[in-house]
Amino acid sequence: MNWQCALAAQKANRILGCIKRSVASRLREGILPFYSTLMRPHLEHCIQLWSPQHKKYMDVLERVQRRATKMIRGLEHLCYKDRLRELGLFSLEKRRLRGDLIAAFQYLKGAYRKDGEGLFTRVCSDRTKGNVSKLKGRRFRLDIRKKFFTMRVVKHWHRLPRAAVDAPSLAVLKARLNGALSNLV
Repeated sequence: MNWQCALAAQKANRILGCIKRSVASRLREGILPFYSTLMRPHLEHCIQLWSPQHKKYMDVLERVQRRATKMIRGLEHLCYKDRLRELGLFSLEKRRLRGDLIAAFQYLKGAYRKDGEGLFTRVCSDRTKGNVSKLKGRRFRLDIRKKFFTMRVVKHWHRLPRAAVDAPSLAVLKARLNGALSNLV
């Protein structure tokens, strides 16, 4: 994991340096599109598969986004969370969570019928406190399995508002997820 995070951060830092050297304007309208199209894909490529679990690996990736937001004129003096709020961005940790929840939604709605069959187990009970699509978490002896995609999604899936869980389409889910995640600190 250390190698994967370091490699992704290194590629994104190189691109950030290239953007810094070649773009004269430090305005939001100039930097943000370059960041979103050129850098962020390197930080999020296959993130559901190799998602970093330790804080030190998450910080390596987050540091790149921190540097990118700091180079925008007028936002240098703000703290990282305020810069993200001002730009309308999520931290990479929230984006990973968003991607996990979107992938879980697609599995549950049958988008991956062949591959996703049996990936999640639904709770067969009418005592679910409003969220009809409750998932069942398994118990494992080894701690490493607690970090698997199917396990790390369950807790967050249960916390989603019913409107997001019952979304009729992926586009509606994404909009509702953005609203739900923006309310988190």
